Amino acid sequence: MTVVKIAEVVGSSHSSWQEAAQEAVAAAQKSYQRITGVELLNMTAEVESGQIVEYKADVQVAYVE
Repeated sequence: MTVVKIAEVVGSSHSSWQEAAQEAVAAAQKSYQRITGVELLNMTAEVESGQIVEYKADVQVAYVE
């Protein structure tokens, strides 16, 4: 029987939410070698002077050990 585990990771980027999500997956890959899927939970951004300066993506990664 295969057991799938879930880890929650936040990635950030100065360019886009897509890049922030990719950064989260890349960071998770360092700890969890066999990632099988990703769920995007939340997208937020930091704003300065009316401009987005940092995008953040909160994701859950599914992995097997």
